[in-house]
Amino acid sequence: MKLRTVYVTRYIQALREGGSLPALADANDDFKYVLKFRGAGHGSKALIAELLGGEIARTLGLPVPELVFIELDEAFGRTEADEEIQDLLQNSQGLNLGLHFLSGALNFDPNTQEVDATLASQVVWLDAFITNVDRTFRNTNLLHWHKELWLIDHGASFYFHHSWENWEQHALSPFALIKDHVLLPQASQLAAVNESFQSILTDEKLREIVDLIPDSWLIWEGNHQTPDEIRKIYYQFLVLRKSNADTFVNQAQNARITLI
Repeated sequence: MKLRTVYVTRYIQALREGGSLPALADANDDFKYVLKFRGAGHGSKALIAELLGGEIARTLGLPVPELVFIELDEAFGRTEADEEIQDLLQNSQGLNLGLHFLSGALNFDPNTQEVDATLASQVVWLDAFITNVDRTFRNTNLLHWHKELWLIDHGASFYFHHSWENWEQHALSPFALIKDHVLLPQASQLAAVNESFQSILTDEKLREIVDLIPDSWLIWEGNHQTPDEIRKIYYQFLVLRKSNADTFVNQAQNARITLI
């Protein structure tokens, strides 16, 4: 597996609806991207979660915008009038992450739009697997584009890595927060999806996805592990969580019963 690398040619505007202050930017391939900054919020860990979550979703056949590595030159930010954005740009020099901008996409409205039971089950399984806490009625992180439902924003996944302790315990957790998932009421096909998705996500495929994480995102303050050692933990987390998928599937099924 390999991600393309593009270079920012024009900073267009901040997208202030995002908690980490992402931006809309042009790149040298003539496409627009939603640019996620390594200097924002939870730093490179949010980019790692976005990368892993997005590429796992893509491997499972779910619609997600193309992810690319984005190089940000040191010249960006020098003339920005907003001091907050200026600091963000200067602290994010080097390799960042971008999602292809879905021009004209509309936010998913769970009150007026229905989702097929299989697709709903697939999205619920994914989010339980990657421990994504941010696909709720309050913030669905789902878009309608070209009559399809698209998944965005996986930066709140893998929350275990913010403490980097007891990763085995987190890998085995039932993920009780799945009860708040926006698509849980429609997710009636979780058992079938569980069987299918476990066969798709082979250990080899998970290793390929984890190996996409750049070394520069794995230099963490206060952590003396090498990038390869950190990647190994992400890989072990995913393999262990997949082999115990019945735990989080049962949790989701039981939570769904209380909603219907």
